[in-house]
Amino acid sequence: MTADKGAHGSEGAGEPGRGADEGGRERQSGRAPLAAIAESLQRERRRAGLSLAEVARRAGIAKSTLSQLESGTGNPSVETLWALSVTLNVAFAQLVDPPRPRVRVIRAGEGVAFAAERADYVATLLASCPPHARRDIYLVSVQPGTARESDPHAPGMIEHVVLSTGRALVGLTDDPVELHPGDYIAYPGDEPHIFRALEPDTLAVLVQEHH
Repeated sequence: MTADKGAHGSEGAGEPGRGADEGGRERQSGRAPLAAIAESLQRERRRAGLSLAEVARRAGIAKSTLSQLESGTGNPSVETLWALSVTLNVAFAQLVDPPRPRVRVIRAGEGVAFAAERADYVATLLASCPPHARRDIYLVSVQPGTARESDPHAPGMIEHVVLSTGRALVGLTDDPVELHPGDYIAYPGDEPHIFRALEPDTLAVLVQEHH
């Protein structure tokens, strides 16, 4: 997870905390996905067979706080959500990550962000790891010139890219997205895709997710 910093672009319209760009790709604002959190909390609490009061007691939070979160309101901190994820024995990211679109772009300053209670610290979730998946992480250094055009990889592969420095066109070959430092994109790696540096010494983190 990374600190939430300055933004490129503006928040889209539609569902609270979300928007779409001109290509129909999902973009996310910095607001917590309260509806997704509420649904996850209710589902996982029922799965565990625990009452609202018991979950709140075990997590060390007020019952009223948990009640607000399950009703889709409130402003949950990182600490509160971590306590609940531990109590319910579910991964933090799984608790807060909404369903994924086919291609997801998160600009720097956007994304699902959670602030700490006692420190100047903001964690922005870019992507959770689904069950039964493996992720390989690469540091990619690219120079302008011939683009890296990749043939489809193994079926079901997803590629995640966070641009660190420079500027690049990244994503599906027929619809790449221009990324700036701090931007994130996820796209199907089992379709033709491209990485074209637009500035010298472009640097990115590439994560390949295998299913």
